[in-house]
Amino acid sequence: MQLTISGHQIDLTDSMKHYIGEKMERIERHFDHLNSIDVVLHVEKIHHKAEATVNAKGVTLHAHADSDNMYATIDDLTDKLDSQVRKHKEKITNHHRNGGALKDQDFDTGGLE
Repeated sequence: MQLTISGHQIDLTDSMKHYIGEKMERIERHFDHLNSIDVVLHVEKIHHKAEATVNAKGVTLHAHADSDNMYATIDDLTDKLDSQVRKHKEKITNHHRNGGALKDQDFDTGGLE
C-alpha cells in the first residue's frame, strides 16, 4: 500500500507522519486490497481539516474531517474511513454467503417423492 501525506499551510512533523501511518495501518488490517491512500491536511485559522482518498480494487473511498486539534481530526478521519472500508468489505463478501442459489434452498415437495 502506498501512503501519501501532504499538507497545505502546515508543517508536517515526523511525529504527525508517524501518527497518520499508524492510523492507516488499522484501515489496511481491515481490508487487504488497498492500492493507495492519499491524505491531505489543511489549517484554516483555528480549523484543522483532513481529507483522505482510499483507492482500492474496484472502488475509491473519500472522507474528510475537521476540528480544533489536528490529532483529533486525524482520529475522526480514520474512524470515517475505517467505517467505509468495513462497509465496502461487507458488501463484497456478503453476496457469496446468502444461500440464494436454488440448489441451497429447501422446497416442500408435497409428497411427490
